[in-house]
Amino acid sequence: MRLRGDIKPCHERILSKTECREIILGLLTESQRTRLENDLELDFGLQVDGLGRFRGNAHFSRGALEATFRLIPEGTPSIMELGHRPSILKLCELSQGLVLVTGMTGSGKTTTLAAMIRRISEERESVIVTIEDPIEFYFKSNRSIIKQRELGSDTKSFSEALRHVLRQDPDVIMVGEIRDRETVRAALTAAETGHLVLATLHTNDAPQALDRIIDYFPGDEKEQVLGQLAGVLAGVLAQRLIPSEDGLRRVMVTEFLVNNSAVAACIRDHHLEHIVGLMEIGKHDGMHTIDDMLEELYLSKQISKEEAVAGARDPKRLEALRRQPSKNP
Repeated sequence: MRLRGDIKPCHERILSKTECREIILGLLTESQRTRLENDLELDFGLQVDGLGRFRGNAHFSRGALEATFRLIPEGTPSIMELGHRPSILKLCELSQGLVLVTGMTGSGKTTTLAAMIRRISEERESVIVTIEDPIEFYFKSNRSIIKQRELGSDTKSFSEALRHVLRQDPDVIMVGEIRDRETVRAALTAAETGHLVLATLHTNDAPQALDRIIDYFPGDEKEQVLGQLAGVLAGVLAQRLIPSEDGLRRVMVTEFLVNNSAVAACIRDHHLEHIVGLMEIGKHDGMHTIDDMLEELYLSKQISKEEAVAGARDPKRLEALRRQPSKNP
């Protein structure tokens, strides 16, 4: 079991291959079992009475059927409850543009997207369409109408769903994950046509997210994509979860890039090496770097010096920090 990022023994007996197979197949619908048989991989959602909702992945290892499950928090948290800075709330006020939430597997990207959808649905009247694989958080339609579509049961792929979503009268489109060129192309087009598009990517920081988007395209298409991205990108939120100093929880660490005129010019000219510097001087636009937040968390005694240095883009900056000594009561 992975608990707060660390693997821990469950102290239960080891299940046989046959028992594992029977348990996993017993959790799946007939159509899901067929998809697993055909594709040898399956992402799915699972509701267990008395325990909660899980995201599952069934797969084979050396011919044996195995599965991994992740517990989805009950209820949708707010953006501030997750540990984000208030500047992130501005993303939820946008009427159009592309917002990328990035991070490695298990960094809480889906939870952040869910918190943003909750915020939007509570604050304004709109039609929100989500495309997910699988559906994790169930949303309630508040001031907004929320349509949740799941790969496999409601649509064939992210790119296929995005090609048709513009005829479903959306104001906001959430893409669970950008995985290929066609999904990127469709997301950019949707943002260009006046929609707010929220999507996730697997990258460590904001500059890598822009690189990943551009790298999906061959050389003869890069110039056009750079122009589109410079025009529609609203912001990039990169996030990580690292152990707290007391070891009892994990703390959200983020980097936030806002696409102002200087950032747009760098993207258009493909000078992404300047992006970090623009984030460092862009605090008036709400921007901050990973190192900015690591410094803040270390000085407020939420994380250790070791964790701060290990996660820093500029370790020497974090090594030079000294906390103020605690005052005696």
